[in-house]
Amino acid sequence: MSTPIENESAAADPAPRTLGPGGPEVSRLCLGTSSWSRARFGAGPVEALEVVLDAGAEPSAGPAITFIDTSNEYGGGASESYLGDAIGRRGGLPAGMVLQTKLDRDPDTGSFSGERMRASLAESLGKLGLERVPMLYLHDPELIGWDEAFAADGPVRALVEMRERGLVDAIGISGGPAPMLTRYVETGLFSAVITHNRYTLVDRSAEQLVNEAVSRGVSVINAAVYGGGALARWPEAARSYAYRPASAAMAAAIADMGLACQRAGVSLAAAALQFSTRDPRITSTIVGGNSIAQVQEAIAADAVEIPAGLWAELEALAPEAAGWQDPPGSSWP
Repeated sequence: MSTPIENESAAADPAPRTLGPGGPEVSRLCLGTSSWSRARFGAGPVEALEVVLDAGAEPSAGPAITFIDTSNEYGGGASESYLGDAIGRRGGLPAGMVLQTKLDRDPDTGSFSGERMRASLAESLGKLGLERVPMLYLHDPELIGWDEAFAADGPVRALVEMRERGLVDAIGISGGPAPMLTRYVETGLFSAVITHNRYTLVDRSAEQLVNEAVSRGVSVINAAVYGGGALARWPEAARSYAYRPASAAMAAAIADMGLACQRAGVSLAAAALQFSTRDPRITSTIVGGNSIAQVQEAIAADAVEIPAGLWAELEALAPEAAGWQDPPGSSWP
């Protein structure tokens, strides 16, 4: 297993982080918008987004989030609409801000056809009020098979054509199973990969994926570092991890890690976040931002000084690999 480097400052990066080779520079934290729905925010605006956009336009004010992640399907399409409204009020995306989105299946039929992918991009750009995005991902291809994904009129071919036609600057892959994502990365087609719930303090399923991506110059964006909240809610007992019931071993590891962090005088949430942000292989870490407080807490947690000795203690408490979502030796499909 690997651990975050212990000598990197949590307040500053040693070098710029770019989204894909030669791509735009992005912040070590990325604002996640997967839960932005009309049921949650009504007509909007989303105050957390307003704060992020305003702070990103004033880099001299200190650490800020200048990277935003969304998807055509998030919040039933509302996520991109909230973003588009905020961008429109400002006359465009503020300088220095980077926004990425994803192609999604048809919400009614589940189709991943090339035609559907082209419609998904058109819908996204329409809601966002943008002519293009610097990075566009194929989202959740685990829902279909490899042959269907790479069919002549399949989603991968459509995504590649979007890049070839200059509709997007670069393309990426985003999904769940780490072996699947590794296989996609190995095609050499993609400039970035998003993994979720699989590179955390308690689950290293994506270790091989991360190494493979970095060896190929593919940017790694890490999401769900709290495992669906389990690592952020301590001392509440962990009942679930990655939206599924937590095993006894997983729950025990989280409890033990929480106590170790308490003894060291830091929060388990801060350690869980910095496990990702301090790793030089991770380009950016997606954190949910449903409120101004959540955004501020994430920025503060990333700046906490964590004793070097704590990392070794947490590593020793990590669950056995057999309990990960994708244990070593897993394959896909």
